[in-house]
Amino acid sequence: MINHNYPLTDLHRHLDGNIRLSTIWQLAQEHSIVLPADNLETLKTKVQIQQKTTDLLAFLEKMELGVSVLASEQACFRIAYENIEDAKLAGLDYVELRFSPVFMAKAHGLVLEQVIEAVVAGCKAGSQTFGVSVNLIGILSRSFGEKRCLQELQALLKAKHDICALDLAGDEKGFPAKRFIEHFSLARDAGWQITVHAGEADGPQSIYQAIQLLGATRIGHGVTAAQDEHLMDYMAKNEVAIECCLTSNFQTGACTNIAKHPIKIFLEKGILVTLNTDDPGVSGIEIADEYQLAKQQVGLTDEQLLHIQLNGIHAAFATDSLKKTLLTSHKVP
Repeated sequence: MINHNYPLTDLHRHLDGNIRLSTIWQLAQEHSIVLPADNLETLKTKVQIQQKTTDLLAFLEKMELGVSVLASEQACFRIAYENIEDAKLAGLDYVELRFSPVFMAKAHGLVLEQVIEAVVAGCKAGSQTFGVSVNLIGILSRSFGEKRCLQELQALLKAKHDICALDLAGDEKGFPAKRFIEHFSLARDAGWQITVHAGEADGPQSIYQAIQLLGATRIGHGVTAAQDEHLMDYMAKNEVAIECCLTSNFQTGACTNIAKHPIKIFLEKGILVTLNTDDPGVSGIEIADEYQLAKQQVGLTDEQLLHIQLNGIHAAFATDSLKKTLLTSHKVP
């Protein structure tokens, strides 16, 4: 399913949604934080999705327990570093890790700038140790409102040379993209790329807003794009990529049947489709599981999967030189 003769990427992967169970447990002990579990096995049932959730917000609640143990900048450094090691263990050659400093800081009132510095340092150290190429994407947690998101953006901009793009995540219906036009104008002025969570918990109009108002060239999830032929044609023509995440789309209710996930429709329409994990620590999966689902349940061919795998390089927010290095290192013609 995964062709190991070609580079493997994960472009939609939340750093703060991939905290190891053992790390949650150890950090809780270190900082005297009470967990709703007596052992790792019980903790697993609290952190990981055991079955389909009711909606996106119920899914997001699962991430709360992981960030509840981030009581210091050292803890933020640790989970960033371990994310790179996990990427290496998953066989990834290139990974884009996205994170919300507000979400990571809120449980213990950490300073946003220090959280960002710790994440950047942890990822750099992990990349040097494990040899995985990494880029960071800052997230604005829309659920906290425009004012808090502006504070989050200002903190991220202080590290703008260590971050490649900006994302908008959280309560898609309650906080539509049109409320964050100013934020993303500032991000584009800083030279950042734009990806936005859209079409996951709301309809095609959310995707239109992300593209037309925020300047998104990639859409996180984008499931409801399948409801709008004109939108799909536009995305194909303008190479607006879709970051597909099969498992989480089922778990959040964005897609009620993985076998009928619109990823196949997107491919047939010529859209630049990529395959990703979203929150592997919450979903209890890795990138290989997503490729397996795409083949065995969605019914994609090996040729289609290779096409998706190469789309990961094409759609990546990486420099042309890095893309060339990734391809030549695998001797891709």
